[in-house]
Amino acid sequence: MFKVSVPAAAVGLLLVASIAANRSAANDAAQAGDATTWPQWRGESQQGVAGQIDLPIQWDEAATKRIELPGSGGSTPVVAGQTAYLTSGVDGKNTLIAIDVDPELDAPEILWQVDLGEDRGNKHRKGSGSNPSAIIDGERVVAYFRSGDLACVDTAGEIIWHKNVQEQFGEDSLWWDLGSSPVKVGSLVVVAVMQTGPSYLAAFDIATGELKWKTDRITDAPEEAAQSYTTPLAVEINGQPAIATMGADHLTIHNAADGKELGRLGGFNPGGEKFFRSIASPVAEGNLIICPYSRGATLTAVDMSKLVAGAGQDAIVWFRDDIGVDVPTPALRDGVVYLISDVKHDKGTAYALDAETGETRWSVDLPRTRRSYSSSPLLVGDRMYITSEDAVTNVIEPLEENAEVVATNQVDDNEEYTVASPVPMSGQLGLRTKSHLYLMGN
Repeated sequence: MFKVSVPAAAVGLLLVASIAANRSAANDAAQAGDATTWPQWRGESQQGVAGQIDLPIQWDEAATKRIELPGSGGSTPVVAGQTAYLTSGVDGKNTLIAIDVDPELDAPEILWQVDLGEDRGNKHRKGSGSNPSAIIDGERVVAYFRSGDLACVDTAGEIIWHKNVQEQFGEDSLWWDLGSSPVKVGSLVVVAVMQTGPSYLAAFDIATGELKWKTDRITDAPEEAAQSYTTPLAVEINGQPAIATMGADHLTIHNAADGKELGRLGGFNPGGEKFFRSIASPVAEGNLIICPYSRGATLTAVDMSKLVAGAGQDAIVWFRDDIGVDVPTPALRDGVVYLISDVKHDKGTAYALDAETGETRWSVDLPRTRRSYSSSPLLVGDRMYITSEDAVTNVIEPLEENAEVVATNQVDDNEEYTVASPVPMSGQLGLRTKSHLYLMGN
């Protein structure tokens, strides 16, 4: 059964004001259709939504620009202006790479790259030591690696601060490769570590690297179910900044100012399955958070406001066990949840669900493929871009009941596995494949 606990929490008023102002500005930029920035994994709003950008529908290799990337990595690029940032393991080193994606160039160009610790490599064939996306905060870029290295550099590649969270708080005990990206919350960068053994959230000052708070996140999840590769969400509950974290059979809500737990919902694994590790992250809009779980077998919508008020199971708004996602994180915009199924019975089916009721608005079957889906969908205007592990990108338009696949696009670098998500880059569509960064423009 679902359970909830609601500890008391004190709020640091100055930090709360900073977080609220930052989130308001981010929301305003996303609503205005700011096409110049994609500052973290899943974008400005963390929902996989871009503004009104004129991106291409169809392309082939001859209509693309590309650059071969050094090393090995799976992080989705982040973008500020005409510069994209991504991570890779290069010659045994964790490496942050800045790339000029000016559309006037004949091809993207590497501006600089900086070493940030020892690359730990990969355990899983789809993984690497450089899976988490970086964060952009004005003139700073923060990168995080499987080795535990967390570092901040300026836009010229000069290191501002560098630390290792595993040396501080304990070694990584994940069975597979770290996938959780850091999240920017006001003036803080927050990392979530959900694993077998000591698990926690930790927040650092972006400007200085100073540890601002650390809170334990201990659950009773068994074996691999205790492990999570999801990314936390910066949310607002009753007007107050908070952090929602899904994984280890639980949804937890934390005060953004001090990390204290405001609410907890368990019961996502009622049968005590040992291998329910979670990969797809939740999405949220208003007080509603949509949580994929059970290796793609379930979707659960929760009212976060009711959860922190002690409603327990009554905080659950709806539940479905016939539709879900295992790896690709859904997108959410204007009360509609968009997802691409990667589970056996309906792999390759795109869905649009009503966020308030969970009812299916429409579905579209993508062209059949033997490959699965690890990258997450991108919403741009009235289109959805979905990329499979062989770098084939399908475009669905319009996002209404008459939705259909209007284009299927392939690039030459179809080597497994493309796991990074497509993102807007300086008025172009950017796609990181196994070995290249592609740019598609009009």
